[in-house]
Amino acid sequence: MTQRLGPAAPRADAAEAEVLRRFRSFAAAALKRGTAAEPALDGIRANERRVTALLAAWSDAATAVAGPRSNAVEEALQPLLVRFRSSLRVTSSGRRSRGAPRTSRRAVAAAIDRVADIFLAIDPDSGRIVDANPAAGALLGVARDALLDVEAMSFVPPNAQNVWWTHLDAVTEGAEPQRFSAIFQDATGVAIPVECTITRFATRNRTLALVLARPL
Repeated sequence: MTQRLGPAAPRADAAEAEVLRRFRSFAAAALKRGTAAEPALDGIRANERRVTALLAAWSDAATAVAGPRSNAVEEALQPLLVRFRSSLRVTSSGRRSRGAPRTSRRAVAAAIDRVADIFLAIDPDSGRIVDANPAAGALLGVARDALLDVEAMSFVPPNAQNVWWTHLDAVTEGAEPQRFSAIFQDATGVAIPVECTITRFATRNRTLALVLARPL
C-alpha cells in the first residue's frame, strides 16, 4: 500500500492510519464471527474523502497480497467496506460544520473535476492539500481523494521546493496571480515539469492558494 501511494500514504500517527487500524480490527472480527458489529469510530477526526480513498487502496493491496485467493478476499471485504464507509459517513456528517449550501459546493466541485489541467487548493500556512481534481490524482499516480491533507511538497523534489514556497508566500501577501515553471514528482518519484498559475482565494476564516498546472 505504501509503495502504491508514495507520499500520500498516511503516517503511523495520523488519524487516517488509526481509521485503517480500526477497519482491520472490524473486518477481522466480522470474518471470524461471520457477522459484522457496528464499527468503533468514536474519537475519529479524519477527512472522510481521504479515508475512503485509503480504504480502497488498503483493500486493493490486501487483494493483491492474497494471490490465488484474491477473488475470495475481495468478495469478503466489499460488504465490510460498504458497512464501514456508511458508518463513517454518518459519523462525519454529524460533525460537519455549516458552510456554503451543499448544492453550491457540489456545483463548484463538479466544475473543477471537469478541468483538464491539474487543480490543487493548498493551505499556504501548512502547505497541505485541501482539495484536488481527478487530473491531479492521475498526474501524481494516486486517487484524487488520497491527496487530501497531504503536504504538497511531498510531491515536489527537494531541490525544486524553493520556487513553490516563494510563490505560495507571494500569493498570500497580494492578490496578483503568480505564473511560473515548476516540477512535481509522482508517487513513484518520476519528475514532471509543469507550467503553473497560483491565485489567492481568501475568506474570513482562511486563505488558500489555488494552483492550476499543465505538464510541459
